[in-house]
Amino acid sequence: MFAIVKKEINSFFGSSIAYLVIAVFLLINGLFLWVFENDFNIISAGFADLNSFFFIVPQVFIFLIPAITMKSFADEFNSGTIEILKTRPISNWQIVMGKFWASLLLIVIALIPTLIYVYTIYQLRSPNSNIDFGTTIGTYLGLLFLAATYTAVGLFTSAVSKNQIVAFLLSVFIIFILFFGFDAISNSFAKDTLLIQKLGINEHFKSISRGVIDSRDLIYFISVSVFFLFITKNRLENE
Repeated sequence: MFAIVKKEINSFFGSSIAYLVIAVFLLINGLFLWVFENDFNIISAGFADLNSFFFIVPQVFIFLIPAITMKSFADEFNSGTIEILKTRPISNWQIVMGKFWASLLLIVIALIPTLIYVYTIYQLRSPNSNIDFGTTIGTYLGLLFLAATYTAVGLFTSAVSKNQIVAFLLSVFIIFILFFGFDAISNSFAKDTLLIQKLGINEHFKSISRGVIDSRDLIYFISVSVFFLFITKNRLENE
């Protein structure tokens, strides 16, 4: 599995993909948080916190992560190298997990530079105020679980379609439904709205973002990720 991770990472950084992904991610966040005059601009808001950043990132991930994962298996199928991978002494599960960890690692690398935002907010705060580091750490943890779930979905769509663009669009669609769809559906019901919302990603992400690490939220993210990774493995076995 580690050989797959190394291969994927070398593939990312051997081309412009990794640098482009990291640059676009940081540029979008930087412009919205510090340059553009909008509701997310930290300077214009008049108070120093990272709520705007944590609101933007999950939505940027909806497009960014599928762009990373869309070639994971689609490219292997088109080039025929998937057959070479299958002849090696590794299981289909190891192939899937290798690509999963490699893609997730790239996302983590993209997130690391944003820690400077925490330092900047700390410097901008008024002398008598403090950053809620519990909430900040919780939200970063939530972003990691969110990225893992998005990555699992992206790998599945890449294994389903040999066309990278189709894989990208399908991944964006599924993630969008998982993140926003259940909230929209809950608005149509007078009862059990919270139960319906808890079927979606957004409710669990908001829960972790409050700084409270609830095992139910962690189980949700892990379960959804494992489900998509499992059906991706089955797709490889049936190919």
